[in-house]
Amino acid sequence: MNLFDEMGLPGALVRKLANEGITEPTPIQTHAIPHALNGFDVLGLAQTGTGKTMAFGLPLITRLMEEPGKPAPKTIRSLILAPTRELAGQIRDALLPLVKDSPIKIGLVVGGASINPQIKRLEQGIDILVATPGRLLDLIDRRAVRLDAARFLVLDEGDQMLDLGFIHALRRIAGLLAAERQTMLFSATMPKQMEEIAASYLTHPKRVQVSPPGKAADKVTQEVHFIAKAAKPDLLIELLGKHKAELALVFGRTKHGSDKLARRLEQAGFSVAAIHGNKSQGQRERALKAFRDGQVKILVATDVAARGLDIPDVKHVYNYELPNVPDNYVHRIGRTARAGRDGAAIAFCAPDEMGELKDIQKVLGTTIPVASGRPWEVLPDPKAAKPSGGRGGPRRRGGGGFGGGSEPGRPQGKPGNRRRRPGGGARSHAA
Repeated sequence: MNLFDEMGLPGALVRKLANEGITEPTPIQTHAIPHALNGFDVLGLAQTGTGKTMAFGLPLITRLMEEPGKPAPKTIRSLILAPTRELAGQIRDALLPLVKDSPIKIGLVVGGASINPQIKRLEQGIDILVATPGRLLDLIDRRAVRLDAARFLVLDEGDQMLDLGFIHALRRIAGLLAAERQTMLFSATMPKQMEEIAASYLTHPKRVQVSPPGKAADKVTQEVHFIAKAAKPDLLIELLGKHKAELALVFGRTKHGSDKLARRLEQAGFSVAAIHGNKSQGQRERALKAFRDGQVKILVATDVAARGLDIPDVKHVYNYELPNVPDNYVHRIGRTARAGRDGAAIAFCAPDEMGELKDIQKVLGTTIPVASGRPWEVLPDPKAAKPSGGRGGPRRRGGGGFGGGSEPGRPQGKPGNRRRRPGGGARSHAA
């Protein structure tokens, strides 16, 4: 008997887990599953890659197996909400082997895919519906699905739903579900608004937390390169060239910038794909499959891919551009060192990203080791009063960053380069 048996999971479900190579629960599963099996609402806090899908999926399937009956047409028995198409698809794919040869049916509705097949699938009723909020509301408005029979609700990656602006959608959807229901909310961080959501949607929840919010995975080694913006592509190409056989995930901020970087890497001889919000669902799925299968070694992505992507063999995560939201740094680097493996997180910091780096280190509670360059200094607020006779206050001189000097391609003193320049008086570490 293993620990899954001792939790009270059905033997058939435990055997299916074993067939998938899952024999021992992770800490979040150990703490959350017993509470969920006993019918309690659950508030789970854990970083990505810790097994949250099974933490809510196993008790959900067990509860549905214990309750006889099948869904009426256009109704669902349970709902799992996820913030992105990729995460929703991965949840569905993870649960499908566990309901094989059982009457439980799992459906997926996400944006970026044709809505008509989804409408047709819902006509017969679904036991477990995995959905993104926007597409679900479209289907509700078309009267393709009713939620009033759903007695189980799971909100996965709740904090990212807030980041993506789904708060109003969540409120509307939750109001359409059965009043008597079990709710499980899982999140990597717990911002104030998430506390308010938990108080509104959960009833006397059991709170389980296996790692402090903002904590990076234990087996991720981190480093930062202080480098001028224009020099980033060459450094990235140099570093990627040192591990061409290993999978690397590169994060940028914008859709256009990610496409441009992917083309630059392709010209340098790398096998690369890009995913972001402007890509169709089919394009994103093909890119992810090629990356997962190793047909392409580098995936360039925006933060749409920062949560939920479960590709165990990702060895390197590059923060080519630092995220505006510091918690997203933790989610990004959580794409490596999954399931006990080790991994490397490499950050590039240009002069105008020093504020983001400081915020990230504050969330981490530690200083990221410097791999090259010297920390940039931030100039005084340009809105502050300027000294008489000056052109914007004191400047920094000398080369404080990778390669030294000011940003290549921008002459000294050009107005667009005034806000932040490489610093001469570097401190001993990035603060």
